[in-house]
Amino acid sequence: MPSPATPIPAADLQAETTDLLQRLIRCNTVNPPGAERSAQELLKGYLEDAGLSCELLGAEPDRPNLLGRLPGLEPGPRLCLLSHVDTVLAAAADWSHDPWSGDLAEGFVWGRGALDMKSQTAAEAVGAATLARSGWRPPRGELLLVAVADEETGGELGAQWLTREHPDKVRCDYLVNEGAGEVIPYRDRRLYGVCCAEKGIFRFTLTTSGVAGHASIPGTGDNALVKLAPLIERLGRTRAGFDLAAEPRAFLRALGESDDDPQGALARMRDVDPKLAILLEPMLGVSFVPTKVVASEKINVIPSRAQVQVDCRVPPGMGEREARTRLEELLGPEGSDSYQIEFSERVPGNASAMKSELMNAIGAWVAEQDPGAEIVPTILPGFSDSSHFRAAFPDCVAYGFFPQRHMTLQQAAPLVHAADERIDVRDLGFAASFFAELPRRLLG
Repeated sequence: MPSPATPIPAADLQAETTDLLQRLIRCNTVNPPGAERSAQELLKGYLEDAGLSCELLGAEPDRPNLLGRLPGLEPGPRLCLLSHVDTVLAAAADWSHDPWSGDLAEGFVWGRGALDMKSQTAAEAVGAATLARSGWRPPRGELLLVAVADEETGGELGAQWLTREHPDKVRCDYLVNEGAGEVIPYRDRRLYGVCCAEKGIFRFTLTTSGVAGHASIPGTGDNALVKLAPLIERLGRTRAGFDLAAEPRAFLRALGESDDDPQGALARMRDVDPKLAILLEPMLGVSFVPTKVVASEKINVIPSRAQVQVDCRVPPGMGEREARTRLEELLGPEGSDSYQIEFSERVPGNASAMKSELMNAIGAWVAEQDPGAEIVPTILPGFSDSSHFRAAFPDCVAYGFFPQRHMTLQQAAPLVHAADERIDVRDLGFAASFFAELPRRLLG
């Protein structure tokens, strides 16, 4: 075993991380129902064997959360390595390998959770276990490893419950979670994203009105669904203007593009790398996606009222005002003769500062491991458990970072929640070496 001061090569950790990931995938933790206990007990035994102290805490017996600790020698900051062990559903008929097999084939581990996010769970656990077995203890502060349940349905039994019911046990100064880290090649650049923020959720229902009538005589009614159709088309196919937060501005500059001309930058990106353009675009402003339509309750009645529910995501620091502005830009002004909207959810975005000791440590590690590569801040279009920690502990610096050098963002992102989810085994060792090194940089 290398000494605590010696960087641990990725190749030395690859086999152990691969094995642990395979075993985690074989624990079926599809949520609902979750049933995360088998995975959590596996992790608990693995970490305790390495020398960490562990406990399981949960609101429900079959859905515990795991906390593993490596306490330091002196007071200092607490670094939390966070992950979740529940997954979304998988339809086995659509897969090349059984989604709960954890098969090792063609240089990849296959299975539900291979990317989201049992791979990070395994890499964090192997990194922490490697340090513990070597005899290393934080000179100051504490290393905390938290694997939660219930992230895929909002975290009510996981991160949300822990930060509310046991805040002192999970309070932290630095947190590393999911959300970014895959290498992003673009022209002559190699970038590694660090997720510093998440968009807010401002969902609403859009309603059009008409006059009911018998469907056999179309002229007797004024069909509200027909009025709704072109609005849905505009919402689904037309993009609103740009509202750039600080993170996407930095991202565009890192690509060598101007943050003063996001439309031009996006157009050039579509020419160079269309997949990257698809992944970047949601970061650049408010997004609208129509998802559910309701109209007449009977097939022979012309609807007098039609509604579409819209999933609206808003950059951090912005809210309903920006959503309404961009919506009117697409559809025209709201009013009795056009449409009405009613917001059902208002969850502001969240963010951590882009400059911190944690960012410096990540940047230094990337520069050493992949000379010439850079780190760049990103925004997560969706949701992660980082939001619960940022809300509970305002001073916590929380980033999403799971480094992958061999699978690019363009290759990995389409596999999340999709069939044939898999990860390159070389990236498992790469990530585990990061999680074995980060604590020594921050808590040394």
